Amino acid sequence: MLRWALIFFIVAIVAAIFGFGGIAEDAASIAKILFFIFLLLFIISFITGMLRK
Repeated sequence: MLRWALIFFIVAIVAAIFGFGGIAEDAASIAKILFFIFLLLFIISFITGMLRK
């Protein structure tokens, strides 16, 4: 999931460089959502891993 967030972030940067503002904004928001989902799942996985020991 982190890989997809980075891909959308790179797409947003490239689109912004070439002047596609709408596409850049959409790709950046998708990258942000994917990053926060990844972060949430990572924290949940970390906590459950600590509780099992």
